[in-house]
Amino acid sequence: MLNLVEIMSLTRPIAWGAGDILMKYYQEPQDLVIQFKGGEEGNVTSADLAANDFILSQLQKTFGTENFAYLSEETEDDAARLEQEWVWIIDPMDGTSDFIRRTDEFAVHIGLTYRQRPVLGLVATPARDRLFQGILGNGAFIETRDGSQQRIQVSDKVKLDQMVVVASRSHRNYQLENILEQLPKAAEIAVGSIGGKFAAIASGSADVYISVSGKSAPKDWDYCAPEIILTEAGGQLTHADLSLLSYNNLELRQWGTIVASNGHCHREICQISQDAIANKIPKK
Repeated sequence: MLNLVEIMSLTRPIAWGAGDILMKYYQEPQDLVIQFKGGEEGNVTSADLAANDFILSQLQKTFGTENFAYLSEETEDDAARLEQEWVWIIDPMDGTSDFIRRTDEFAVHIGLTYRQRPVLGLVATPARDRLFQGILGNGAFIETRDGSQQRIQVSDKVKLDQMVVVASRSHRNYQLENILEQLPKAAEIAVGSIGGKFAAIASGSADVYISVSGKSAPKDWDYCAPEIILTEAGGQLTHADLSLLSYNNLELRQWGTIVASNGHCHREICQISQDAIANKIPKK
């Protein structure tokens, strides 16, 4: 196993730098070029592409291409990655629609997988000047611009009716609405990017997130970096059948019902989700 602490120390400046690039475009929107990618893929902006070029060039310069493969939302996929044990999985801007709407809720995702599971992850939220990070077996931390770090931990809430659900503003369907209707909860809040949602659970300000795929589904780069931060903070991320997510497969979409939580009622949340999808629970 490589030295993940050393890898993190080399990658943190790259995540901050990518965030700086996004903020340059955010603060000068007249320079932003927006293109529609087609289908369910949504928009891509000149900010996404500039951050993508920076992240890939810096990672490849630092770590090379002999032992590492690279998978990014904004770069053409190379199936040779399937032969590699170590794969960087990158979303240069998670929450492009939020960036365009100027909600401040967008993030940079940089994750590293080993044999299809995440071992290191960084989620930068540049409009908030925060960098969330996690290393397998080493905990999860939040870093501020001055370099100071603080360990983060999920909440200690153990009852569903005390928990705060964090949900998407836009990616919702009737199956998800049905699950949320059946789920006992204290409150529901909306946060833009998936990285932001997972960071909220990892740091204890929210407790549950559920995704149900429809015509499209989240992809590897949406979950990879956020997952290791969440799990190192004490949370859980699984499919509703409790199976773990697998990364760096030929199929990049993560289909089905996926549950992230503070871990205390995870099995119960998954069961409610499965029952609601199977229509075993009637709508109220």
